[in-house]
Amino acid sequence: MGLFNSLLGNAGTVNKETLQKDFGKILIPDEQIETGFKLIRDTFIFTSKRLILVDKQGLTGRKSEYLSLPYKSISRFSIETAGTFDLDAELKIWISSDHQPAVSKKFNKSVDVYEVQKLLASFVLG
Repeated sequence: MGLFNSLLGNAGTVNKETLQKDFGKILIPDEQIETGFKLIRDTFIFTSKRLILVDKQGLTGRKSEYLSLPYKSISRFSIETAGTFDLDAELKIWISSDHQPAVSKKFNKSVDVYEVQKLLASFVLG
């Protein structure tokens, strides 16, 4: 099922040590990685300061775009839970006064979308 979820573009949790090794160079000195999730080649990371979206591009995935979203820029967010026949849950994030979500990511059932929402809420609302 893991490969099936990856092919559908669903996200799974990545451990902090792997994230620190792979992305530690883009963090500022007092920034900590809280948790992260990986799609097939893309990664999104919740830190103590911001949400970082890493978009691997091209056939080889050598080219990457790093999108940094400070929590204070996030105006609202929503979660859609997985249903009986639906294999995934979805997180949507809006920036400032945009009418469409700036971020829309799907999670497989191995990720507790309520915990993701709670983590995001603690940074955005805290």
